[in-house]
Amino acid sequence: MLLAVDTSTTQIGIALYDGTQVIGEMLWHGKLRHTTSLAPSVADLLERTNTQMDAIEALAIALGPGSFTSLRVGLAFVKGLALARRVPLIGIRTLDMLAAAQPVSAPDLGLVAVLQAGRGRLAVARYHAPDGQMWQPAGEPTVMRIDELMESIHSPTLVCGELSADERKALADADRVQLGSPTQCTRRPAFLAELAWKRYQANDTDDAASLAPIYVHVGEPIPG
Repeated sequence: MLLAVDTSTTQIGIALYDGTQVIGEMLWHGKLRHTTSLAPSVADLLERTNTQMDAIEALAIALGPGSFTSLRVGLAFVKGLALARRVPLIGIRTLDMLAAAQPVSAPDLGLVAVLQAGRGRLAVARYHAPDGQMWQPAGEPTVMRIDELMESIHSPTLVCGELSADERKALADADRVQLGSPTQCTRRPAFLAELAWKRYQANDTDDAASLAPIYVHVGEPIPG
């Protein structure tokens, strides 16, 4: 059994996955009350699914990009569990969760996954599907405004992720953009769990002591 945790933004998500099915999944907007809500919610999910903590054989965490404080809360939580219980930990890029949820509908279609980066900016990650089956990262995440994102899209592209009503309207009117529905744009922790489970089965795990969040920012560096 694998426990997945995503605290990248105001949305928090947790999931239990055993390689065959999603045992349980919860997601909600916590308005940055992650410290007080995360541990009780994990305990509640375990109770609701009749799962003992001893059954957790691996942990997964969304590494970002995202909110500095939110990411730290989630990473500190899973690191504590991993070290105390001596179970492996796998870190996954947050935007890879969104990409994993999107079907590849055409071989020439690109994908852009986004989340809010503050001050009217978006964290943006691009993907392509050269095999026509699975999205692959096409470079590292960057930060840009919605107008810059629209100007950077030169071929048919599916855009999904955290978007405001104004941003959704702007993208809906843009050429070459296929806009994901609100449900397509929701980060589901079950996809985080599935991505991490594949790495766990391949013995591709991370060092819990040194694993760090991923930040993208503009201006002064964020202290480590």
